[in-house]
Amino acid sequence: MSGIIIKAVIAVVSLAIGFIVGYFIRKRSAEAEIGSAEEQAKRILEDAIKAADTKKKETLLEAKEEILSTRNELDREIKDRRAELTRQERRVAQKEESLEKKSDALEKKDELLNEKIREADLDREEIKKLKQEEQETLQRISGLSKDQAKALLLTSLEEDIKHEKAMKMVTLEEQFKEEADEKAKEILSLAIQRCSSDYVSEITVSAVQLPSEEMKGRIIGREGRNIRTIETLVGVDLIIDDTPEAITISCFDPVRREIARIALEKLIQDGRIHPARIEEMVEKARREVDVAIKQAGDKATFETGVHGFTQEMIKLLGRLKYRTSYGQNVLKHSIEVSLISGMLADELGCDSMIAKRAGLLHDIGKALTQEVEGSHVHLGVEVARKNKESAEIIHAIEAHHGDVEAKTITALIVQAADAISAARPGARRENLENYIKRLTKLEAIANDFDCVEKSFAIQAGREIRIMVKPEAVDDDSMILVAHDIVKRIESELEYPGQIKVNIIRESRAVDYAK
Repeated sequence: MSGIIIKAVIAVVSLAIGFIVGYFIRKRSAEAEIGSAEEQAKRILEDAIKAADTKKKETLLEAKEEILSTRNELDREIKDRRAELTRQERRVAQKEESLEKKSDALEKKDELLNEKIREADLDREEIKKLKQEEQETLQRISGLSKDQAKALLLTSLEEDIKHEKAMKMVTLEEQFKEEADEKAKEILSLAIQRCSSDYVSEITVSAVQLPSEEMKGRIIGREGRNIRTIETLVGVDLIIDDTPEAITISCFDPVRREIARIALEKLIQDGRIHPARIEEMVEKARREVDVAIKQAGDKATFETGVHGFTQEMIKLLGRLKYRTSYGQNVLKHSIEVSLISGMLADELGCDSMIAKRAGLLHDIGKALTQEVEGSHVHLGVEVARKNKESAEIIHAIEAHHGDVEAKTITALIVQAADAISAARPGARRENLENYIKRLTKLEAIANDFDCVEKSFAIQAGREIRIMVKPEAVDDDSMILVAHDIVKRIESELEYPGQIKVNIIRESRAVDYAK
């Protein structure tokens, strides 16, 4: 047992001694490595200092070379600028010398001109004295004062000028008529022949055919509830009279009339007629009419070849299909005006697309209902301006009825095309009341002139025959009176075609032999 303890003690002591010896050996090795690392660091530091000194010297050398180069370049630039300044100073000096020479020449001319002005003033004074002496001599010879002679001369000149003016107007009118009428007839006849179309005068009623008389009672309904529902929903009058197997729809709004017609036809075909079904069919008819309006607008743009409209403008064009003017369908009228305007523009060498666009849109204001206040010209201008149409198109719309003076060739073309389309035989019908008003107004315009004795509107308003007082108007003045009456008619009346103004001056002497 004691031997084991001794061995254990020896082992522990041996371990302790080994640990101590190892510690000193590792310490010595670490110190040796540290010394080696310090020497290596010193060498690296010395090498870095040497490299930095070398780099510093190289950088300083490069900087000196760059400074030298920049200085040389600046010296050259300064030298060039000095040379340029010298040249400019030389040119300025030359210009100053030239200006001085010109100034001297102008002074000499000014002196010469002043001298001539003084001579002219002396001559003017002398002429004035001679003129005064001449006037005094003339007054003494004629026995008239200066004012009396002037009045006599002005009276004579006024009569001569009046006669010459009338004769000149006759000559110019004949010349212009010969040239303008021939060219206008050629252009208009060509445009009219190229654009021929049929007309059907539209009215404010539509008729719906019934399969049997029994259907009338079903449409009227119990105590008239069905017919009242239709009239209330659509806004039309249904006339059920003695006409066999037919119902008449009466309404001044063609859109509502068309909706009522389609709804009735659908109800008759369906057979179920009661307020709920009527309301459903009226709504379907409205949708169908909206689609038809859109299709009509698209078709109008296709027929005329004018594109680039907004959807709102296309719908308004389509609504013209259900508008009439004196029985003439406004959409067909607008299409025709567009085509005729394009042809006239081609013949005159103008932009035909602008003319066709203006012709198609000239009556666009008629598409709006009576709920919107204003004339169709004013409404058309507002619609065109809202849809970003050009100023030339807007002016043509504004001037097509003469509300404003036409200032462009496009506006004049649209005016002519509108008159051509409206004046075609059968295109429009005029009621008796408007016809009589126009004839009465025509005679009233002529009778407003003091020199007119009597006037008669003949040839359905195409001619007015005027009797003037012979003592108030001479032969030369008749031409001026006719011209003034024509201007009044053009400014105050609206009429298709032209009106002939025929003035008659007659002197009679009556006596009796007894």
